[in-house]
Amino acid sequence: FEQMEIEYFVDPRDEAKINDVFDGFHAEQIEFLKEIGLSAEKVHKIEVPAEDRAHYSKRSVDTEFDFPFGQKELLGLAYRTDYDLKAHADKSGVDLSYFDEEAKERFVPHCIEPTMGVDRLVTAVLTDAYTEDEIGGEKREYLKFAPLIAPVRAAVFPLLKNKPELVAKAREVYMMLKKE
Repeated sequence: FEQMEIEYFVDPRDEAKINDVFDGFHAEQIEFLKEIGLSAEKVHKIEVPAEDRAHYSKRSVDTEFDFPFGQKELLGLAYRTDYDLKAHADKSGVDLSYFDEEAKERFVPHCIEPTMGVDRLVTAVLTDAYTEDEIGGEKREYLKFAPLIAPVRAAVFPLLKNKPELVAKAREVYMMLKKE
């Protein structure tokens, strides 16, 4: 439940296409964060310098978030080249190359890997949704989720359950909302 990833394979012979796919994945990650309600000003793209990347990574981008406890990685994106398939082929003895019928060439696909830490994502959503305000001199705290992930869209409660007229009115409003 902690880490999710996708291994997306690309043709290593087309560098422009690789960059387009990589940048497209990053754009989709950022759009996802917006859709679930994270504040854009708390999200940061960090191009990982070569000396800090894994030895097999040709390019890595970390998407970091401003948590109450500091800026930490939320999502990752790595161009892992052919490291995974070659390592697996070496261990298993299975040929994991691909034959391109048009070009009559065989090659080992390269991998672009978007990753997401689920626990950090949930923590980011909860901390960003935490809202404090004041109405009529009274302070209140609540979670203000994006509509896409809000567990409850509307709630209707009578102010006093021992007043049948208030309970009836609340039920009437509830039924009107339920129809919508």
